[in-house]
Amino acid sequence: MDDFTIARVVHVASVLLWIGGVAFVTMVAMPAIRRQSKPDDRLAAFHRLENGFAWQAKIWVLLAGASGFWMTWRADLWDRFLGAHFWWMHAMAIVWLLFMIMLFVLEPLFLHRRMAESKEPGRDFARLERVHQILNILGIITVIGAVAGSHGLI
Repeated sequence: MDDFTIARVVHVASVLLWIGGVAFVTMVAMPAIRRQSKPDDRLAAFHRLENGFAWQAKIWVLLAGASGFWMTWRADLWDRFLGAHFWWMHAMAIVWLLFMIMLFVLEPLFLHRRMAESKEPGRDFARLERVHQILNILGIITVIGAVAGSHGLI
């Protein structure tokens, strides 16, 4: 195996665990919390669950970014960012950047404190769920586009 193949394996595995984790939280965990908890208890229930996997999300996002950057550099794929035909390359970079900002800037600096001091936990949980739904859709579209695009289908 060469370094590009190793980077691709790391990239696919980390994207699988990252976007798969987002999908699980969005489509399974959050609806379960919504069904089983009173509105004012939902945010606290989510944070108890989140504490078990937040560190994993950070690792997968970092590995996906590092391996994606490595493959782009190693194969000199920078020109793919110049045209709309490779929209999925742009999508991968944008989705990755959104998660990097969310996980490493917004959450630790603002959101954790804001949610801990929430005066409307039911509304804040609903907002959090909506953000997860949007990010989940973006992630799924990006994965579909990237797989199809990297195999010449689009």
